[in-house]
Amino acid sequence: MDESEGLTLRGIEKSFGAKKALSGVSFDVHRGETVALLGPSGCGKSTLLGIIAGLDRPDQGEVSWNHVPLTGIPSHQRNFGLMFQDFALFPHRDVFGNVAFGLQMAKWNAESIEARVEEVLELVGLSGFAGRDVNTLSGGEAQRVALARSLAPNPRLIMLDEPLGSLDRTLRERLVFDLRQILQHSHQTAIYVTHDQEEAFILADRVVLMNAGRVIQIGLPEGIYRHPDSVFVARFLGMNNLLPGLVESKGDVKVVSTEIGVFPATDAIPGPATVLLRPDDVQPGMELACSLSGVLAETSFRGGMVRAKLVVNKVALDFDFPSYIPLPPVGGMLTVSFDPAQAVQVFPVQN
Repeated sequence: MDESEGLTLRGIEKSFGAKKALSGVSFDVHRGETVALLGPSGCGKSTLLGIIAGLDRPDQGEVSWNHVPLTGIPSHQRNFGLMFQDFALFPHRDVFGNVAFGLQMAKWNAESIEARVEEVLELVGLSGFAGRDVNTLSGGEAQRVALARSLAPNPRLIMLDEPLGSLDRTLRERLVFDLRQILQHSHQTAIYVTHDQEEAFILADRVVLMNAGRVIQIGLPEGIYRHPDSVFVARFLGMNNLLPGLVESKGDVKVVSTEIGVFPATDAIPGPATVLLRPDDVQPGMELACSLSGVLAETSFRGGMVRAKLVVNKVALDFDFPSYIPLPPVGGMLTVSFDPAQAVQVFPVQN
């Protein structure tokens, strides 16, 4: 991966009337890297894709490729591919005709087209499908044909806008792994737009998390999950154990007081805070430094894990345990423990 080459966005601004769609968006996509644009619906992800593709212009800011500004370069000359949730396959063309379309528009010769179509169909796991009627394809097969069509012209950058959103959950979970392998195997530079954190974390080398037109956090998938920058990021990632707290110095150490107890807070800023207790860094029993006891109010079986709702001092907390761990019956008492250095994160309250 050559980090000196690729896509650069600096200070992208876009408004539609009084609505600010994008505000100061800046990040890079390095050559051969897959970056996920992750965020809730309406946060500006698709607007940003349109600007990168050249389908729209920013009010301010610059889009560059290999440090060369793309301002004024029309969409069809950028050599960027774009794939939407609606695969939009041509119903009157077979699989070969769909995948070959962009190559024919680029005036490739027949021999080169045939070789490239065969190559990308093999890449997406559809060898032997060239003559198939696209109207007979399953959802997963149609998605692969659309991906092959996008990859065929060797785009410098491919942008995928919620490409798995219309598929059922089981198929989506299988294809997301396949898609990562395809992008890695082809060394394709890619931007993947999604509101699904699991898709983003599986697919991406890095994640750009957006909200309300702004970039909120950029980092490796594990880094963002383990160290969210804000209460918003923690909530968006499904971490709901967020409690009001107060950070104070007690001699040479700092602690944070909450409704469920007092915990070490070594690096926290003194004052009002919001305290995150991570749902997956807690275990039943009293093996670790800190412990809580409460009533097991509810359990929800989720295959490999069980989500347990524990009520401690009238505060409901959600914890995730491996499903093989025995728990008391609902209504019984449960004690859990955790290492606060791993399980507790403190966010200062902004005045």
